[in-house]
Amino acid sequence: MLTAFSGKDGVLCRTAEPLSRAQWIDLQQPTPEEIGRVTQETGLAIPTEADLNEIQSSSRLATRGGTLYLSLPIVTRPETDPQSVPVGFVLSAHQLITVRFGISRLFDRFMEENNTGMPSAAHIIVALLNAIVDRQADVLQHVKTQLETLSHGIFSQEMVTASGRKREDTMLRSTLVTLGRIGDLVSRVRESQVSAGLIVPYLEGAAAEWLPKDLKPRLQILRRDIASLNDYDTHLTDKLQFLLDATLGFINIAQNNVMKVLTVVSVVGIPPVLVAGIYGMNFKGMPELEWAWGYAWGLGVIVLSGLIPLAFFIRRKWI
Repeated sequence: MLTAFSGKDGVLCRTAEPLSRAQWIDLQQPTPEEIGRVTQETGLAIPTEADLNEIQSSSRLATRGGTLYLSLPIVTRPETDPQSVPVGFVLSAHQLITVRFGISRLFDRFMEENNTGMPSAAHIIVALLNAIVDRQADVLQHVKTQLETLSHGIFSQEMVTASGRKREDTMLRSTLVTLGRIGDLVSRVRESQVSAGLIVPYLEGAAAEWLPKDLKPRLQILRRDIASLNDYDTHLTDKLQFLLDATLGFINIAQNNVMKVLTVVSVVGIPPVLVAGIYGMNFKGMPELEWAWGYAWGLGVIVLSGLIPLAFFIRRKWI
């Protein structure tokens, strides 16, 4: 889908004018025909999806003929099914082209809400970068809330009382799955942050000749915001790793409890089996064979031989 905007007195509005006069052209999952039209009317090359998915800095940050070619992945649907959508920016002194090969509510909201204070293409890209960073901050805040909820659940009394029950396995399995999803989301946000952190200084340097002076303070603030989010992301990653270690620790405890029970059962069962094996031998010289209470004696010895090690385990508080 192709959407074009023109600016009048700093106000963005959709336009049907020739694309060469548009201040901002947005291409969402563009068709070959749309890409060809934009290339023909603007004279600017449009990066492909494969170009935007390149991970080396030379591919994500480039200048060709005075035009900046920038790209970064943004996170979509973080609450349900996090996905990384590659977004490209083709920025010249008078025009901005954005290319995205996926649906992004961030761009849709930006088109609806941010329609003032955009006197140039550079103002638009800075505003877009600011919106992306703000969205990253919202996602990390959501991750913090999720981790706090998981932390309370992992270290709650319910987890202690659930020990040895089937629902403990269900709780631990659910916790591991949730931590895995959060880890995937955090890694995607981190990738987007790193790319945004590279774009801002590159934009300041490569577009220094025609970059409006009023954008320099905003870019500095944006750079500080990205740095603070990187620190916060590191904090969340450490907390995520701590909760993962705690969950795995509870799983190990549960497994050890099972092994302990099996060990106790096997140890307690050995003496009775030994006694029963002895009295099961058919020897004429066995004294208890002629006793009137020989059968009761054998049963008593079998029971006693099982209770003695069990009492020893309980006294040592091994069980």
